[in-house]
Amino acid sequence: MRILALLLFVFLLSCNAGVDPSTKVVNSKANPTALTINYPKTTKDSSVVDDYHGKKIADPFRWLEDDNAPETVEWVRQQNEATYSYLDEIPFRSTIENRLAKLWNYERVTAPFKEGDAYYYFKNDGLQNQSILYTKSGIDAENETVALDPNKFSDDGTSALAGTSFSNDGKYMAYQVSEGGSDWHTAYIKDMETGEVLDDKIEWIKFSGISWSGDGFFYSRYPEPSSDAKLSGRNEFHQVFYHKIGTAQKDDELIFADRNNPNYGFFANTSHDERFLTVSIWESTSGNQFYYRDLTSSRSNFTPIFDEFGYDFNFVDSNDDDLLILTNFEAPNKRLLIIDADRPEQKDWYSLIPESDDVLQSVNILGGKIVATYIHNASSLVKVFNFKGEEIGQVELPEIGTVLGFSGSRDEQQAFYTFASFTRPETVYRLDMETLESEVYQAPTIDFDSDKYETKQVWYTSKDGTKVPMFISHKKGLNLDGKRPTLLYGYGGFDISILPRFTTTRLAMAPIMMENDGIFAVANIRGGGEFGSEWHKAGTKEQKQNVFDDFIAAAEYLTTENYTSSEKLAIYGRSNGGLLVGACMTQRPDLYKVALPAVGVLDMLRYQNFTIGRAWASDYGLSESEEGFDYLSAYSPLHNVKKTAYPATMVTTADHDDRVVPAHSFKFAAELQDKHTGEAPILIRIETSAGHGAGKSTTKKIEEAADLLSFMFFHFGEEIN
Repeated sequence: MRILALLLFVFLLSCNAGVDPSTKVVNSKANPTALTINYPKTTKDSSVVDDYHGKKIADPFRWLEDDNAPETVEWVRQQNEATYSYLDEIPFRSTIENRLAKLWNYERVTAPFKEGDAYYYFKNDGLQNQSILYTKSGIDAENETVALDPNKFSDDGTSALAGTSFSNDGKYMAYQVSEGGSDWHTAYIKDMETGEVLDDKIEWIKFSGISWSGDGFFYSRYPEPSSDAKLSGRNEFHQVFYHKIGTAQKDDELIFADRNNPNYGFFANTSHDERFLTVSIWESTSGNQFYYRDLTSSRSNFTPIFDEFGYDFNFVDSNDDDLLILTNFEAPNKRLLIIDADRPEQKDWYSLIPESDDVLQSVNILGGKIVATYIHNASSLVKVFNFKGEEIGQVELPEIGTVLGFSGSRDEQQAFYTFASFTRPETVYRLDMETLESEVYQAPTIDFDSDKYETKQVWYTSKDGTKVPMFISHKKGLNLDGKRPTLLYGYGGFDISILPRFTTTRLAMAPIMMENDGIFAVANIRGGGEFGSEWHKAGTKEQKQNVFDDFIAAAEYLTTENYTSSEKLAIYGRSNGGLLVGACMTQRPDLYKVALPAVGVLDMLRYQNFTIGRAWASDYGLSESEEGFDYLSAYSPLHNVKKTAYPATMVTTADHDDRVVPAHSFKFAAELQDKHTGEAPILIRIETSAGHGAGKSTTKKIEEAADLLSFMFFHFGEEIN
């Protein structure tokens, strides 16, 4: 294979790949002056053909999968040059960027949490690249000190904090660092009493938390990859180790591994009292095996609770001898199970909180009570139970929106939670666990008057008759004349729920859309978790087309109900949402004016060959089976590009994305540029020193959002002042 790769490399060099540009003139309503795009000429290698179950599938841009090859690097440079030259010509791009900077420039504070005798919280003054971890002695104390400043990890802000975990006594904090947006993390340990960062350095951590026990912690890692496979090679042979403070990583104790199943992953967790160690075993994004071990017994081995992959078992905590587990086993909307560690057989399980009509999203133990967060019609609902499973009240929320998490102690009667909606920025509330009454603890001051805007939920009918909800946000009293600039957002996968939330980080477009008499819409399509595991399963594998049908139906609803028209409609999604946009724009290119597929999974026949891709098979299936090939090839964006006119398109990706490798976007953009017959541009924007999204610096977030928004408004024929 190495010889074959070398021959391909030489062949591509001889073809002078990506050197000769071609020119295309693009006309714009917003700017009558024609813009010229110099597309790089992307070499097509006709010799690369795969045989899938007797069907020949060409892959002429396979060479772009090698992101380290000189010809790929040159192709990326020229594509970025063409893209940024085009964006620089949009007259109001700087106006949007300046407005975004003002929207971003407000103090953001997370809910406080207690470790040892001190309180901690993250704070960003507005435009800092990374939020800073602060500490203070009491919750209402005025004096604060910096506990950890991730902005000092790197000069350019591209190294980010990827997670923290404190020892039970609060003396030590382990923290993970991601460089350039990669999923690879390195862990360090800080003595919170002395402020000293210890010599311990734990590398090649991936998809792992840090769970303390005694004078060390459990974590998961992969073997060290070769330098050329670091960002694209398959991730195999995950293992759980125990690291003791003050020792070298090479001396860490191997705790859990499976040499016979290289695609298995392991997530270790310890109970609050450090008595139990649990290990969740996964091979895909849905379903896991679940094991536990009593750490107080020297003779204790791992005991299986569930050793199949059909359901999710998520460890909440322990309560004396009982394990509390959130699961969808025999409960599509999830329930809270009690499993006695001394009697773990299934016949002895019982539901402390049974399944209900709403999806049980998460569970926290606060102030001696169980706080259960549900999803009710795609927004949050919070109920409180005692340990007998009796409902004792609800937490009244300000409006339709999303609870982003609780913090607090099992024993103290003071807790905190963060709440947001499409028009309300993230606000921290203090919760009295005795009365269940809330009060604002920390409300941001932002340059956005949320009282001027409204959000409503509508239900529309998808292709097969399924009723699907959608949130629509816009200015109050807006004239819905069928001409409103509209951005439709969706995800539709992996049991992930897209709930109402105002955030300048993930959905930076929403405030700009609403301020400019536009509409921001979010469709809660199948494949997500808004209505339980059945809603999720209805958008997976051979039923994945339901997801695209739901999204297309949302777009049609917005046009037929006179919110907008195809000339004023853009679609946007990230990751699995990038797949959504790619599939919908290739299936219905006439329905949208602009398409923005971001960090998308776009080659559905080969996604499993890169990094952690095989873990997505529970949602997607695999082309390795004939059945999987049939339905994957039917919608795979890369393989369904045809000679036709496509919407104005800007594909976005990043050079350090080792979750969804940039080859997906590279090949899709090349295929679109090769076959597109219309006048609208097909661009690809490739961020440098960035990954899939997590930990991206504020500067890069603002720049990317400004590029997407200006590109969209420009092709709507709108002027932004």
